[in-house]
Amino acid sequence: MKRFLIEREIEGASQLSVDQLVAIAQTSNAAVDSLGVPYTWVTSYVAGNKIYCIHEAEDAETILEHARRGGFPADLVNVVAAEFGPHTADRNPVVATAG
Repeated sequence: MKRFLIEREIEGASQLSVDQLVAIAQTSNAAVDSLGVPYTWVTSYVAGNKIYCIHEAEDAETILEHARRGGFPADLVNVVAAEFGPHTADRNPVVATAG
């Protein structure tokens, strides 16, 4: 499966209550269950008027179908090309040498 970053524009997202987030999670889980294909909701982050989600699916069309079934916006859907973090700095770089 591919990993996708989804941006959802939701006015007042950062003011959503815990109960509202629970309801959104329940709706999302139900939408995942209804798809009938491999699909994983990894996590979501709320920042300002946006919710950023990481999901795994075979293709972007499945991501958009999940959004449609859940009644969520999916303003941007991008395949994650690479992941890195502080631990990446510990990896020894490969240095090309001229022959």
